[in-house]
Amino acid sequence: MSVVQVIKNYVVKMITESEPGYKIMLMDKETTSFVSVVLGMSEVMRQEVYMFERLDQTSSGENMSYLKCLVYIRPTRENVDLLVRELQKPRYGNYYIYFSNVVSKSDVKLLAEADEQEVVREVQELYADYQALSPHLFSLNMPIHSQGLKWASGALQRTVQGVAAVLFSLQVLPSIRYQNNSEMARVLAENIRQTILNESSLYNSPDAEGNTLLLILDRRDDPVTPLLHQWTYEAMVHELLGVASGRVSLAHVAGVADDLKEVVMSPTQDEFYAQSMYLNYGRLGRPSRT
Repeated sequence: MSVVQVIKNYVVKMITESEPGYKIMLMDKETTSFVSVVLGMSEVMRQEVYMFERLDQTSSGENMSYLKCLVYIRPTRENVDLLVRELQKPRYGNYYIYFSNVVSKSDVKLLAEADEQEVVREVQELYADYQALSPHLFSLNMPIHSQGLKWASGALQRTVQGVAAVLFSLQVLPSIRYQNNSEMARVLAENIRQTILNESSLYNSPDAEGNTLLLILDRRDDPVTPLLHQWTYEAMVHELLGVASGRVSLAHVAGVADDLKEVVMSPTQDEFYAQSMYLNYGRLGRPSRT
């Protein structure tokens, strides 16, 4: 089970299910990062994707009705409102809309009412609502999770959506266990359980329920791990330079070339990184003897 491959499959599904011809991908800030970590933009463009746009940065420009528009966004209130405005004055010929998670019927109704010119050809849910950093690691890019001993505003809902999307996309129906002395862990476990029950129809595989365990722990009860220093290549790059969303920023380094101001550190796009990320840094940097 590889979350990287799942996101790749979803992107390919979006591109191939639309009609042949040049397309544009319209995404939000988060879905843009979901795609860029697992697929190089040049790789996507080889599949008839003409260019990429951000939904929150679009402006009324020239009409490009000869292009098809693949919309890949999170089902947030802001995104739905922006998409409604886009459909009221469509710039592209056809729209294929893919939400990264479960979308409410009321939001679908709003989009249908806005589509007076009948340019929408498809509306689907794909459950690609997380950033796949490596085959067995994903992130939701949430800088703030808690306020004191409680979930921060909006953090609980986003965490439930992200974890549920992983379970739905992998077709995994787990047993849920949580840390008993953590109120935050208990609330998260109960909300994920309820979401799975509400959306049980999304499991279309008879093998979904198996020997899978979702274990929810509270990092505040682990004072040791933050003090440890790993000696792998991946850990040293993260500690010395910092890795955010699979990228290393070198913009602060004097004299660095423009094409190196931001370097992608993804095992799916960098063969050296994929081979070296878990190797001992001291051994990796030692010159070989001939």
